Amino acid sequence: MNTIAENLKELQESLPQSVKLIAVSKTKPEEDIWEAYKAGHRAFGENKVQEMVEKAEVLPKDIEWHMIGHLQRNKVKYMAGFVHLIHGVDSLRLLREINKQAAGHDRIQKVLLQIHIAEESTKFGLSDEEFREIISTETRDSLPHVEIAGLMGMATLTEDQAQIRKEFMHLAKLSEELRQSIPTGGILSMGMSGDYDIAIECGSNMIRIGTAIFGARACSLQ
Repeated sequence: MNTIAENLKELQESLPQSVKLIAVSKTKPEEDIWEAYKAGHRAFGENKVQEMVEKAEVLPKDIEWHMIGHLQRNKVKYMAGFVHLIHGVDSLRLLREINKQAAGHDRIQKVLLQIHIAEESTKFGLSDEEFREIISTETRDSLPHVEIAGLMGMATLTEDQAQIRKEFMHLAKLSEELRQSIPTGGILSMGMSGDYDIAIECGSNMIRIGTAIFGARACSLQ
């Protein structure tokens, strides 16, 4: 059985240089993150604000913390001072709260807009119409402490690769549309342990991998 460091090395060597790897450390103990850190990795993804805050307090300060889970507005304040990138912005109301909290810390918060591309209604995300409203000049001008850095999406959980590819390609087209409005909004975060190969084929330049690095996920205590 490979170590975390070995898994990271194998994965990084298999990825194009243009693809950034986010190691999904949710539910994993600090010791596992330390092992990945000592192997040179710096970008970690968490899906619970409280867990991320607790880890950030005791782990090295040069870690890039990525909030990859569904985010409630009342939790933004707890991470507003340090979170590197918020992946799952799925409403204008949430974006306004992020802007407010970032202003309080005198910083510009990078975010990704989460688009609903899956057939599953349980997944979160903006519709295409809501996406276009948010990237309009008028809306963006009202959010001076937010930088829309790109898009994020999660495909349907299915064995049908054609379906997954179709959904990823739709997100890639929206990413092109975003870059026409915001040239710096080039991050396309799509692809996890089970479908990242397809995501990269479709243009992803940021993938979120947990199981292939840390092994099977432990049950969360929260």
